[in-house]
Amino acid sequence: MITHPYTNRKFIIFFIIILVGIVFIFRLFYLQVLYNKYKFSADNNVIRYITQYPSRGLIYDHNGELLVYNEAAYDLLVVPHQVHAFDTNDLCNLLNISIGGFCNRYEKAKKYSMYKPSVFLEQISREDYAFLGEKLFKFPGFYVQARTLRKYPFPIAAHILGYIGEVTMDEIEHDSYYKSRDYIGKSGIEKFFEKTLRG
Repeated sequence: MITHPYTNRKFIIFFIIILVGIVFIFRLFYLQVLYNKYKFSADNNVIRYITQYPSRGLIYDHNGELLVYNEAAYDLLVVPHQVHAFDTNDLCNLLNISIGGFCNRYEKAKKYSMYKPSVFLEQISREDYAFLGEKLFKFPGFYVQARTLRKYPFPIAAHILGYIGEVTMDEIEHDSYYKSRDYIGKSGIEKFFEKTLRG
């Protein structure tokens, strides 16, 4: 029986094609399943996690008079990896900060993380946010997150009502409910009824 030289070539070519296919499949499996760097980059390009802070409870006196309430405020966040070229002077004028202040805040955000949002400017009032919101599209990588601030309309009984402040690392370790930048009652009624008021 005579074997054709073309038959051997067919098997060799078929074997090479199968081998290349297996190498490609293994590489795809490695990139998509085992090597998660690209998944992290893709998630950061597509998904933006937003923390929604609950409003603290209101405090009334025995006559139903409002003693402590919440007022809307906003934090300006930045994700350095998403920032593209823009007019820095324009943003500084909108935020009423200096170029040096801008550079310091931006460098601090870059040191924290290139891919995670960090606070660029805290507690922007509702009025300032309305003006900023119209122009925010010019500044990719910057976005606003809603918060609430506590307001005490009457100066009386401040020592009884107490006050709130940002949580410390010790408080975060003590109670897993809290995360960085959360507010907690520090004294008075705000502290005593913290679990009821925190939202």
